[in-house]
Amino acid sequence: MIKLVWSETTELRDTQAKVQTAIDLEFATLPPYLYAKFSLGDEQNPAASALLDSIVAEEMIHMCLACNILNAIGGTVEINPPRYPGPLPGDVERDLTVHLLPFSVAAMEQGMKIEEPAEAVDPSVLEADSAVTIGEYYQRLDEALAALPTDAWTANRNQVSDSQFFQGQVFAVDSYADAHRAITEIVSEGEGTPVSPGSDGSPLDFEGNLAHYYRFWEISRNQQLVKSSDPTGYAWGGSLGVNWDACYPAIADPQAHDFSKDPPTARSAQAACNAAYTAMVDALTRAFRGDGAGELGLAVRAMFDLRAAASKALTAPLADGTSVAGPAFTYTGSVV
Repeated sequence: MIKLVWSETTELRDTQAKVQTAIDLEFATLPPYLYAKFSLGDEQNPAASALLDSIVAEEMIHMCLACNILNAIGGTVEINPPRYPGPLPGDVERDLTVHLLPFSVAAMEQGMKIEEPAEAVDPSVLEADSAVTIGEYYQRLDEALAALPTDAWTANRNQVSDSQFFQGQVFAVDSYADAHRAITEIVSEGEGTPVSPGSDGSPLDFEGNLAHYYRFWEISRNQQLVKSSDPTGYAWGGSLGVNWDACYPAIADPQAHDFSKDPPTARSAQAACNAAYTAMVDALTRAFRGDGAGELGLAVRAMFDLRAAASKALTAPLADGTSVAGPAFTYTGSVV
């Protein structure tokens, strides 16, 4: 479980900074989740591939919603590419170093550590400047947003809607009510319904699907979580059919790898990955700063380019003749 440091907000700019941290956190989950997904391949692990696809898509939606919140309260969105291995954004309290890991039990367990919920969520007993889980961080953020005056919110300011991205799932944030809805969706999809004095909690999100933590758990155990008469309401059922050996022999942490000694095909494939990733970051930054739907279209195209470049990288042997590298997610530009 990761812990973030929460300090009480007293001014609008403090709350804006907290929302930016949420954006950074959502974006920072994408490279490790995508690396596991890309290295998996689709044909021999359809169930695991589908689960990872769903997690990645929802993390992207979460980032979009967090950007909409920041824009609604007058902030300027930054898309800050992280380094791997390294900590997640938000002054991580516990010693968690996030790696880019190929599809493996270790990669799924890392996802569980990132998404792991607290046993109870009760902010009234937490101390200021205390360590909180991601779910608790968002709950505190919700309280800070609720405390903002009405005039802190600006309708239709640099909003990305479902007409542009993730149809039916991304929505504009024009008021605290919209922000509260967004935070509720983000938390429930990541951690499930939390245990609280008024709730026994649930592994399901607001739409009745398993939250990310439990999806990672299913893959790591190679079992389906099913409803049962067990006191928890759930039990481990049949196999997902995961074949841990049916994936690319990708190295861990390609950002730390020296590609200068690898064959030209591997170097050029990695360069294409970096170019697509950089184009995506730049286009997302411009899109969330109000430069129009065209920039979002460029970001989506860059995502497809990244997937295509990753496929080439994962079939280009490195100098050892057997290993490959997925995309290093190295940003090579200067964020606009």
